[in-house]
Amino acid sequence: MDAIAQQFFNIGIMRAAAPLILHGLVMTLLVCLAVVPLGLIGGLAVAMASRAHARATRFAVAALVDIFRAIPPLVLLIFVHAGLPFAGLRLSPFASVCVAFFLNNSAYYGEIYRAGLDSVGRGQWEAARSTGLTGWQALIYVVVPQAVRNVLPDLVSNTVEVVKLTSLASVVALPEMLYAAEMARSLTYNPSPIVLAAAIYLVLLWPVVRLMSRLEHRLGG
Repeated sequence: MDAIAQQFFNIGIMRAAAPLILHGLVMTLLVCLAVVPLGLIGGLAVAMASRAHARATRFAVAALVDIFRAIPPLVLLIFVHAGLPFAGLRLSPFASVCVAFFLNNSAYYGEIYRAGLDSVGRGQWEAARSTGLTGWQALIYVVVPQAVRNVLPDLVSNTVEVVKLTSLASVVALPEMLYAAEMARSLTYNPSPIVLAAAIYLVLLWPVVRLMSRLEHRLGG
């Protein structure tokens, strides 16, 4: 058991790999700062479009949402990075990650927003319009805040999944944390750098998971 523990928790190797992994952590945070807001904004746009009066628009939005929810994020990322160059569009690894995650996350966030909008009673719309607000003003200032509150735990939960999905960026050689840990592992022939990266993910995401649980209990109560 001591030999196994030494293999996975080699403090010396972790200390040597820490600068490389922390550099990867910075890139992971930059990816999160890009893809999470893009997904949230794109999802809201999808939810709005799904409520359009034109049936063709609603059908097109529903079809795109189903497609991007059905395609695995890893497959979508590889297609964007390795497939689009054949169409004359070559993106950097960072841009490829942003585009692929934007398409995938917008579909999931859009369904969450749509459920939130459906949870707001029609009376709220009518009350907002009776005060003189236009349809868009009622939507932005009255309905959307209530909708977001109703689905806040789901939004937070999906955001946690998005952060975890950033580890897929290693397949396009983006030097995020998992990529850095894998590089350190290949140099040291020891899994300790991977364990260190996993510990950092745990430290980052565990408080968010606890916050999500508290939100669920609070809204449920």
